[in-house]
Amino acid sequence: MLRRLALTAVVPLAVLAAAVPATTATASGAASSGPVPSAAPTSGPFAAARPALGPLPMPLPLPGFLDDGEGTGAGEADEARTRLTVSVENSGVPGADGTFELECGPTGGTHPEGQAACDRLAEAGATRAGRQELFRETPEGTMCTMIHGGDAFARIVGTWEGRAVDTTASRRDGCEIARWNSLVPVLPDVR
Repeated sequence: MLRRLALTAVVPLAVLAAAVPATTATASGAASSGPVPSAAPTSGPFAAARPALGPLPMPLPLPGFLDDGEGTGAGEADEARTRLTVSVENSGVPGADGTFELECGPTGGTHPEGQAACDRLAEAGATRAGRQELFRETPEGTMCTMIHGGDAFARIVGTWEGRAVDTTASRRDGCEIARWNSLVPVLPDVR
């Protein structure tokens, strides 16, 4: 996704950089027969400020472009910056309670569902709403149904896509149950 976004930004800049010298050369070249009209002010406080003519600077290439897509590209670098410690208590799911390490890009650690958890994090990270909401705690004063979903409790600490994460999750009411369910399989499915 990020590789596609970067390519989208690089191509228009390359086209602009190639177009600017061509238009500059025809406007001031030997073929012009007189003064060329300009949008630059000729008097006033901005008269001294002249636009810099010449090619636009090219951005540095991304690592994925240097080796023809082999190795670590921009999207893989973001995923590699995911490293979480997940602690779960009282879930009622055999083997789900305890403290687990989760690393994505490549998948590693001691999390029992590591690949599925990394896939869920990548899916949430692909949308703006997912990046903003995934680990955000329920705001104080939110109207939530008074449904008790069990005594399960979890704490997630670490880094997700380069952002610090330190949050807790429980199943004390409807909002927290929905939040817990949105984090499955990072957290165990206790439904």
